[in-house]
Amino acid sequence: MGKIGIAVCGNSGIDYLKHEKDLRVFRSHLLLDGKEYEDFVDINADDFYKTLVATPDIPASTAQTSTGVLLEMYEAMVAEGFDDIIAITISQKLSGTYQNAVLAAKMLEKGRVTVYDSQSLTYVEAKMALEAYRLSKAGKSVEQIVARLDEIKANNHIYVAVDTLKYLVKGGRVSNIAGLLGTMLKLKPLLEVSKDGKVETIEKIRTTTKARQTMIERLVEEVKDKTNVEIFVIYTNNQDDAGAIRTQLLAYPFIKEVKLVPLTPVVGCHAGPGTLGLGYVIQ
Repeated sequence: MGKIGIAVCGNSGIDYLKHEKDLRVFRSHLLLDGKEYEDFVDINADDFYKTLVATPDIPASTAQTSTGVLLEMYEAMVAEGFDDIIAITISQKLSGTYQNAVLAAKMLEKGRVTVYDSQSLTYVEAKMALEAYRLSKAGKSVEQIVARLDEIKANNHIYVAVDTLKYLVKGGRVSNIAGLLGTMLKLKPLLEVSKDGKVETIEKIRTTTKARQTMIERLVEEVKDKTNVEIFVIYTNNQDDAGAIRTQLLAYPFIKEVKLVPLTPVVGCHAGPGTLGLGYVIQ
């Protein structure tokens, strides 16, 4: 069995977590007021959200990793002795990164690439990459690693509470009419990452406080009878609020640990400051 290399897109937030250097990261780009930034490399989450708060009308958009950059990464990994590569991407329902990774894989002359659609993002995707890396070092096959990724895919849930519809509207995640009505009514939609990798509205709530509390109640109900569950809170410019939610969750006797993870700028560009997420992975 050959040597297996693992790569994951930066939308996983892996850059903000401890990981081995040979776990490769391919990153999307952020366009702010006409200037291009590589996520995490040129701008980190704290600086990005400070910029959005200070200049809320700044033109902001994103661009996925190009096919050329992905091909270069694959070629470099093959040159370093990897016979197989597993590239884990953000849900293809949320970005064109998956399609670019597949196209680059077809262009590779040597080596084999398995492009894996996480059907998720943020910590769930990072968890997949960390597990894939661990299993590759343990000598597991591509098929065994993919089977484990399938388990994670089938056993996770992420909720998201946004503070404003503005960024979802700008990013095309909701229609302008729905966004206008939501703003007029001051609705705070509670979102989820669905099983097929979409971000969908599951409830419309009047206040941010109520949306966050509903998110907590839903998660607690889902995990209360489960064992070996990894819980995480995703924050933007509100780490103190995330810490308060962490404290609230740890008051439940069946919850032993809660991770705090930042939402990367490229993903946060579509959610906006004030966004909080809450999720779990059954290990």
